[in-house]
Amino acid sequence: QVQLVESGGGLVQPGGSLRLSCAASGRIFSLTAMGWYRQAPGKERELVATITSDDNTRHADSVKGRFTISRHNGWNTVRLQMNSVKPEDTAVYYCNAVVRGLDYWGEGTLVTVSS
Repeated sequence: QVQLVESGGGLVQPGGSLRLSCAASGRIFSLTAMGWYRQAPGKERELVATITSDDNTRHADSVKGRFTISRHNGWNTVRLQMNSVKPEDTAVYYCNAVVRGLDYWGEGTLVTVSS
């Protein structure tokens, strides 16, 4: 079992920055990858960024050059640095962890981009 707790969401103005954090606990030694996904109202959940155990990262085209995923203290914390945010980035952001092919999810944190 892996437990994931997101933090850092909130209201931010267009062009601003926000940093999301995901605290992982439990059987994190078996983690192979973690990532951030988001779901906007009326839309399906979509991938934002992922990071693997050898620190390979992947970012969705819609956030490339603006968002950066990173991990700290092994798998204890995974962050998503969000810069130059746009109204279309408004969504609930979910932390994801993959352990032996199984997906674990946090409860999500709401990011609202609005002036």
